[in-house]
Parts: sequence; structure tokens; C-alpha cells
Amino acid sequence: MIFNKIEKFRIMTRTIFYLIIFMVISTNVDAQKYFTRDGKVSFFSEAPLEKIEAHNSKATSVMDVASGRIEFAILIKAFQFEKALMQEHFNENYMESDKYPKATFKGTITNIDAIDLKKNGEYEVSVKGDLTIHGETKTIETSGKIIVNDGQISANASFEALVEDYKIEIPAIVKDNIAKSVQIEIAVDYEELNKGS
Repeated sequence: MIFNKIEKFRIMTRTIFYLIIFMVISTNVDAQKYFTRDGKVSFFSEAPLEKIEAHNSKATSVMDVASGRIEFAILIKAFQFEKALMQEHFNENYMESDKYPKATFKGTITNIDAIDLKKNGEYEVSVKGDLTIHGETKTIETSGKIIVNDGQISANASFEALVEDYKIEIPAIVKDNIAKSVQIEIAVDYEELNKGS
């Protein structure tokens, strides 16, 4: 009888121990994923006749620092222009945002091992993945920065995209007003996925 009680106690203790270990491991896995729903994406196009600039502060992004996977989803209609007419033309004539409502990026930070989340600093990173705009997907490679500041994680990057790569048609009458390439800038402040979800 006493032996059975001791054995039951051992089994219960072992079970609790394994549950605690499992919970610690699960917490660590969750903490390796970061996200945002308010990432900032801007683009600039400068041609001789007109400068085009738009800003979007509703980009969604998830970054897994264990695997290096990083993804973005950006609503096209959330881009804000200085001129309302320019915004209307952008959505209706060029980006066809009713048909192609969002742009996405799915890729990998190829040197994720260079980042130490426990140490403050700016880390240069290389990113490679598929950028989809206007229904067209192209593989891109660019560099960026991951900034660690007392547990807070942010990221920024800047790269160029060619308008013709994404089959965005520019009417001949305004072709001189729009540059052939667009400068895209990204700035994101992440938070732990398990804290924000």
C-alpha cells in the first residue's frame, strides 16, 4: 500500500516536471516569432515632370527568428497620397486594387544567425524572397537592418522595384511623369507574437 502511494507520487512528480519542461519549451518557441499590424511602407518615384510619393502604415508582417522566415502583406488601398486624384488613379488605373487588393512578400533572412536578440545593436541582414505586386511575382534580394534595443525588435530596408516587372501599364500621355523604377522603404516595429495575439 505504501509502495503504491510512493510510486503514484513519483509518477505524478515526473508528469508535473515534464509538463513544466513542455511549457518552457513552448514559450521559447512562441517568443521566437514577432509580428506587427502597423508596419510602415513608403514608395517614391521621381521623374522630370512629377514626384510621386505615398505612405502606408497598415502593413502586416511576421518574422520567425528561429528559421529566418519573414512575410509581409500590404493593402494597396491603404497607401495615402498628397493629392486625392493621384490616389484615385493609382488604385483604379495602375494598380487595379479591386482586382489585386494586396502586395505580399514571402522570404528569408539568409544570415539570421548574425542576430543576437539578447544583445543591443544594429545587425546588417540579407533578405531573399518573392515579392508579389499587381498579380506578378518576382524574386528579389536586398539588404536591411534589424535593430535590437532592450528586447524591442525593429527592422528597416530600402530597395527598388521596376514598374514593368509587375506589368503595371502606364498610359503614353503620362509616361514621362512616372519613373521606370520605384524606391520602396520599409520600417517595422515588431512585438512578440505570444504577447500581442
